[in-house]
Amino acid sequence: MRKLLGTFTLLIAISTIAFSQVEDINQKFNREDAISHFRYLASDELKGRDPLRPEIELAANYIAKEFEKYGAKELPGATGYFQIIPFMMSSPPKTGEIVISGERFTQGETLLVLSGNDLEGSYELVDVGYGMEEDYEGLDVAGKIAVTSVGAPDQMSPGALFSLGAQKAKIAQENGAVGIVEMFNIPSVPWQLVSRYLNRTQLSINQGEANELPYIWIKDPKNKIKSDMAKGKAEEARFMIEKKINKPVEGKNVVAWIEGTDPQLKNEFVLLSAHYDHVGVGEADANGDSIFNGARDNAVGTVAVINAARYFAENPPKRSILLAAWTAEEKGLLGSAYFASHPLVPIKDIVFNLNIDNAGYNNTSIITVIGLGRTSGDQLITDAANEVGLKAISDPSPEQGLYDRSDNVNFAKLGVPSPTFSLGFTAFDDDINQYYHKQADDVESFDLDYAVNYWKAYILSAQKIANMNEKPFWFEGDKYEQVGKELYGIN
Repeated sequence: MRKLLGTFTLLIAISTIAFSQVEDINQKFNREDAISHFRYLASDELKGRDPLRPEIELAANYIAKEFEKYGAKELPGATGYFQIIPFMMSSPPKTGEIVISGERFTQGETLLVLSGNDLEGSYELVDVGYGMEEDYEGLDVAGKIAVTSVGAPDQMSPGALFSLGAQKAKIAQENGAVGIVEMFNIPSVPWQLVSRYLNRTQLSINQGEANELPYIWIKDPKNKIKSDMAKGKAEEARFMIEKKINKPVEGKNVVAWIEGTDPQLKNEFVLLSAHYDHVGVGEADANGDSIFNGARDNAVGTVAVINAARYFAENPPKRSILLAAWTAEEKGLLGSAYFASHPLVPIKDIVFNLNIDNAGYNNTSIITVIGLGRTSGDQLITDAANEVGLKAISDPSPEQGLYDRSDNVNFAKLGVPSPTFSLGFTAFDDDINQYYHKQADDVESFDLDYAVNYWKAYILSAQKIANMNEKPFWFEGDKYEQVGKELYGIN
């Protein structure tokens, strides 16, 4: 009887704590301010928050001022509330042409010049496998063109294809190559889609001399060029790449922190993040609207981080909170990648990243957590959603590879448990595609009651994880478990 009474008393205590947590958030949440943030960040004034447009500066300054106003502190090593990022803008060439064994490849059709300077003349081709450091062993590429396959054996997601490119260009430059040409032959990623996305001005992290190296993709679905090279039929290529424009551009991650209350746990950080950029301005739709406002992707997520700054500055949890609004996610996860490689807080001190990215929603009774079922923080996120009146579900479209396509992956691959807290969707259906990267993605088409519940669920999830007694970690067998053990020194 005593055991039953004790269990009953414990359940009541747990329920009371949970009730008081969500009630505290309900009472202190300022709906009017939150929606005001939402309307501004998704307004026409910001022209779609393209990192290559000047209006991105307005968005960055706005987020920084809100962090400061609410009491979040500057991070040591930052420039005020900014982490400054050296980007390089690269436009397509006016003329782009390569001829190999009599076959002509042209810019925008079967060829994409992604970065680097102009290049004219004939050059010897050298097959360097996937173009990683070990692939150059015993090869002479000085003054020649390094020919690679896109991606790597275990890295074939769209995000990996793009992010590996910068690394490969740097390796090729260090080995004396005058250019790098990658053979694109991945059936799961249509060339038409790739060409439409990449045959325009691109942004990358400035790598100095490596950015001067021409970096090129060629459509080669049957791997014919490498096969011909192996047979001695394609030993050189003629290049005519003219009138490229490369220009340094300054980017800004917006960062801040809130100190935790526990004498030991405050040395650990829970990273709350969302990207604040979007795709900018494009062709007008049937309504004459050319601005891609990006309310769903990802103003709603940015506002969640701003709301978290306000709440936790007044109600700090046991662990410290690291706040980050990433730039240039739409350009290849660049802002988060830069922070991950140039951290202002040691990565080993970041114990969890609750990231936000979105395409849209088709169910306002749920939240979709990309990565649910992979870490010991999952149950707390599920509980938080339930307490707000929502249900947390896991990724309904694993074939899309969403986990490895957002900013969270830049921390997951270093070992940090990093789910993405998304709006509720059950499939990539017409409801999602109606707004995803469309001009119609604005606040007027958004269910604001759902937005408020979503924001509250995010704050409560973060609070629960930041107050965990045990450090959150990957479940056994996860593909990032081992690198996590190495990061945190777990035997």
